Amino acid sequence: MQALEVRIEAVEFRGHAYWQVRLGRRALRFPHEAAARAFAAQLHVRRQWWLTQQAAAELPESSPEQ
Repeated sequence: MQALEVRIEAVEFRGHAYWQVRLGRRALRFPHEAAARAFAAQLHVRRQWWLTQQAAAELPESSPEQ
């Protein structure tokens, strides 16, 4: 599986300029760059948290010795 990254790109849609935030195939368009950057930052933080949680769940749990 390829690694997904949060990307911001300028796009034109129906004759208007937008900022598009992408994660894999999913994308959202924003009319203002500041809104797109704020959303992308939050998405990046949440994605990092999710990856950390997923990695922790895959580790074998050690049982306490008695």
